[in-house]
Amino acid sequence: MALGAHLGRAGAVMDLATLIQILDSTLRLATPLLLACLAGLFSERAGVFDIGLEGKMLIAAFAAGAAAAVTGSVWLGLIAGIGASLALSAVHGVASIGFRGNQLISGVAINFLAAGLTGLIGQRWFGLGGRTPQLPEGARFGPITLPFAETLAGVPVLGPVWAELISGHTLLVYVALAAVPASWWVLYRTRFGLRLRAVGENPAAVDTAGISVARLRFGAILIAGLLCGIAGAYLATGLVAGFVKDMTAGRGFIALAALVFAKWRPWQALGACLLFGLLEAVANRYQNIEIGDFIVPVQVMQAAPYVLTVVILAGFVGRAIPPRAGGEPYVKER
Repeated sequence: MALGAHLGRAGAVMDLATLIQILDSTLRLATPLLLACLAGLFSERAGVFDIGLEGKMLIAAFAAGAAAAVTGSVWLGLIAGIGASLALSAVHGVASIGFRGNQLISGVAINFLAAGLTGLIGQRWFGLGGRTPQLPEGARFGPITLPFAETLAGVPVLGPVWAELISGHTLLVYVALAAVPASWWVLYRTRFGLRLRAVGENPAAVDTAGISVARLRFGAILIAGLLCGIAGAYLATGLVAGFVKDMTAGRGFIALAALVFAKWRPWQALGACLLFGLLEAVANRYQNIEIGDFIVPVQVMQAAPYVLTVVILAGFVGRAIPPRAGGEPYVKER
């Protein structure tokens, strides 16, 4: 009886440890999705659809990985990643706002441009098949140990949650989490946010009030570029120690799906990205599943998060209404 109770307690501890590991992985995997989702939130709230989230994240990841590899500084890598993403955001802004081009086509072009440039330049500079060299310790973000993490580690339940789940992440994970309330405050508690939301719904009314529609939309696009830059830099200097060709792996498109799932709201975006991060974390952990004599192929588990994304969007989102002026270039009436 005592032996059975002891084994039961050991199994419970093992279950908690496994759960914490999955949730810890969820936070790390959800971070680039969350940053990209908030980037799309700002852009689309201003009426500019941004299909190019994937491309901006990819170019930022390459620039951050390359700069960190060459200089040995993770901060210069972060700055380079943000700068590269802002450059593509400026291209998107000029094409879709300045020249009133099709926003979707501009975003797709950015994705193709980033995919081609990162592979070509990476091979030219480093000769590693588009990859950057492995980043040394000082050239990537390390984990941060929060106060009392070691002290509370031995406390049942609370200790492992604080020491292993909440503590021990890189700086950019906490930046991404802090960006959620910051985005909510900017959008719903500031004059800039009110104008930004208004320009996505009725730009003519904003223009009539004497406010520049183009300036507001450019501002939103640059905020999106900043967030995508941080997301890309995190991929290359926080999640992985270096850039790998096409390392975004569709995360920009999943971020767009999360944005629709969240119905263009910051707190709901956090929940949606954590859900998609959880799906990916579970798929990564349970890749060799046996059902009787049948072994589920690894490719099935790797594809599961993307398939479930489509299923969730198709069956559980309900009616998601984007900003009314989204995707339409504004032509000032004379």
